[in-house]
Amino acid sequence: MPIADPWFYLAALPAILIAGISKGGFGGGIALVAVPLLALVIPPAQAAAIMLPILILMDAIGVVAYRRLFDVAALRVMLPGAILGIALGGVAFDVLSAAALRLIIGAIALLFVASYAFGGGERRSARQPSAWLGALCGAVSGFTSTLAHAGSPPAQIYLLPLRLDKTVFVATSVIFFAAVNLLKLVPYALLGQLGATNLLTALVLAPLAALGMLLGIRLHGLVDPATFYRLCYVFVALTGLKLIYDGLT
Repeated sequence: MPIADPWFYLAALPAILIAGISKGGFGGGIALVAVPLLALVIPPAQAAAIMLPILILMDAIGVVAYRRLFDVAALRVMLPGAILGIALGGVAFDVLSAAALRLIIGAIALLFVASYAFGGGERRSARQPSAWLGALCGAVSGFTSTLAHAGSPPAQIYLLPLRLDKTVFVATSVIFFAAVNLLKLVPYALLGQLGATNLLTALVLAPLAALGMLLGIRLHGLVDPATFYRLCYVFVALTGLKLIYDGLT
């Protein structure tokens, strides 16, 4: 049976919609707030397990919407590292505390935004990051995504300075995390996180996931490129602050 607690669904409604809108229209910057919101009413590990099938459904909608628009070169750089990060994340799932992980990711996200804001902004972000940085960001993204579905800030550290067309940026993020989330099924299954209760609860929430993605895709077309990139950096900063707050509390 799926979860029956009405307080859970009160938290799930904004969590799933925010995640869908973020993934569908803005590269997923604030999608990671879903797990902390759900963790207010259920254990964090169960929140992450319920979110994984939902994220995969969102990814499927995103792949259909943004197919053939992604940057192949960026994916070639990031995906090999992500595979390694997912494997390491599966090993560390029961070892590294969620609080420590949130603090680390949050600090990285804020340092990245501070570098953009105080280090030349648009001019500096236009410099092409190196392939080794992309591989490292892919690995960190795979690792943090496995542990807490918090892989967006590390991925965006590499993707945002590429200054891709806004649609190509979102498409690349969608394809990258579609691959990452599918690969995460392996460690989650081995860790026993995909039981009947979690899967049925995810199925109940599936319509919200689809609605959020469609809203995000619609909003994406209404935002001009300059505003889009500023919003992305704002989202990364907000998620960094949220993660640090969660880690401390």
